[in-house]
Amino acid sequence: MKKLIISAAVAALCCGVISCKDKQQERPVLTKEVTFTKEGELTLKKAQTDSIVAQLDIEIADDAYETETGLMYRKSMPNNQGMLFIFDEELTRGFYMKNTEFSIDIIFFNKDKEIVNIQKNAKPFDPTSLPSEGPAQYVLEVNAGLSDAWGLEKGDYITWTNTSE
Repeated sequence: MKKLIISAAVAALCCGVISCKDKQQERPVLTKEVTFTKEGELTLKKAQTDSIVAQLDIEIADDAYETETGLMYRKSMPNNQGMLFIFDEELTRGFYMKNTEFSIDIIFFNKDKEIVNIQKNAKPFDPTSLPSEGPAQYVLEVNAGLSDAWGLEKGDYITWTNTSE
C-alpha cells in the first residue's frame, strides 16, 4: 500500500513538472526591438578637396554599455544612418559582429578624425575581431558597401554635431 501511495505521489509530481514545463514553453517571449535614436549629424569629407561625400544621422555610443552593444539586435539600418563610437583615447581597436544581423563597413578614425582604415563588408554574427591598422579614437559603422560607394580612403575625415545635448 505504501508503494502504491509513493508511486502515485511520484507520478503526480512528475506530471506536475511536465505540465509546468509545457506552460512555460507556451508563454510568449517578449523582446524589445532596438530602434534608432538620432543623437547627431555627421558629415564625411574628402581630404584633398574638403568636398562633402555623405551626410548621416547618427547614434552616438560613448559609454561602456553603448559601445559593447553597438548595432547588435537590430534587423537593418537605412543608408542615411550610422553609429559613431567615441572613445576617450586613441588606441588600436578591434570590433566584431556578435549578434549583429546585417553586414556593415567599420570605419576607423584617428584623434584628428581622419580615416585610419576601413573593414569592409563585416559578416553578420562573425565573432572574429576586425582591427584598426593603427590607433583610432572614433569608429563609424554604416551599411556594407557604402564606403566603396562614397569612394572613401585613408585621410578622408569626419565632422559631426551632437543634437542630443
